[in-house]
Amino acid sequence: MGGPTGRDTSAAGLRPTAGLMPTDMLFWLAQEFGGMLRTIRESGPALLVPLAWVAVGAAEFEIVSPRSIFIAHLVMATFITFFLLTGWSEMQTGALAGWRAIMVGGLGITVAGVGGFLFPSAATALWTTSLVGWMILPAVGLAYTGALLPSATRIYVASAVASGVGAGLYLGSLLGLTGSFAVVGLALVGLGQTVGIVDAVTRF
Repeated sequence: MGGPTGRDTSAAGLRPTAGLMPTDMLFWLAQEFGGMLRTIRESGPALLVPLAWVAVGAAEFEIVSPRSIFIAHLVMATFITFFLLTGWSEMQTGALAGWRAIMVGGLGITVAGVGGFLFPSAATALWTTSLVGWMILPAVGLAYTGALLPSATRIYVASAVASGVGAGLYLGSLLGLTGSFAVVGLALVGLGQTVGIVDAVTRF
């Protein structure tokens, strides 16, 4: 029913924060914010991984500008740092410990990619290190996860193989092989890693 102001004061019409003291409000906000951060940490990789490889493919075709790729590197470095800082203590055993190591290595090669934009004389070497590193490191993580989870061995091993074969094809294009090696390689890497990471997000 309506109160003196005409607003709904029934239990169904009250907001979750109604009647809270300032300290209670701060505690509620902290809980809500913590839950949001946890959701981002747990679900973010399933979105970030495919988007990252779409961006790489767009860069291969010169659809996006170098500045956009630079910003993408910064976003990725920030997300990985956030992921490690908020999830470090929860990733101490099993497959999660392996992925923690992958993320630490991934942060290093992402920073190398950022360096490519800051030091033009070393750009090619740094960008290649970053790109190929992100092809290989997750493939290792997927294979490791498959070895630890018999019930999911097929999907993780298949994802690792796709990523590894894709990395090999892309390296072949860098060594001078002509044709669609680079494009097919990037597609395989993106597909393999997306399938693996989406399964990991839903499974864990």
